[in-house]
Amino acid sequence: MKVVLRRDLESVGHRGDIVDVAGGFARNYLLPKDLAIVATPGIKDQAAAMRRSRDLREARDRDAAVGKAQVLAGAAIAIKARAGTGGKLFGSVSAAEIVGAVAEQKGVDLRRSDIVLEDPIKALGTFEVHLKLHHDVETVLIVEVAPES
Repeated sequence: MKVVLRRDLESVGHRGDIVDVAGGFARNYLLPKDLAIVATPGIKDQAAAMRRSRDLREARDRDAAVGKAQVLAGAAIAIKARAGTGGKLFGSVSAAEIVGAVAEQKGVDLRRSDIVLEDPIKALGTFEVHLKLHHDVETVLIVEVAPES
């Protein structure tokens, strides 16, 4: 059965795509949840409009991510944290704290999901933190964790 997707669905397609799916999948899942509509000859223009708007949104999001990456590439962000002897922190520096410090120091709004941090930072020092701002835009941010005075 040919349907036009109304939303991006992983392993099925993107919004506006005309895809051929099993009839049961379309009738029992896609159509009742309003994730797709049946592809009729008149719907092709609407599908093309959906694809155009998706492409424009994608280009706008990518341009915004490139702008953020240019501002943040190699930038140093200072974060103060309470530390004990030996440079070990009381607690840790998380992605949320990095987002707040970037907004305060560089004026760039990030989401926690943009920060690729496998483990929270638990020591004083300088760390490279990878940012994934868009599926094809990545950069590195330097985080300097210093003790509170």
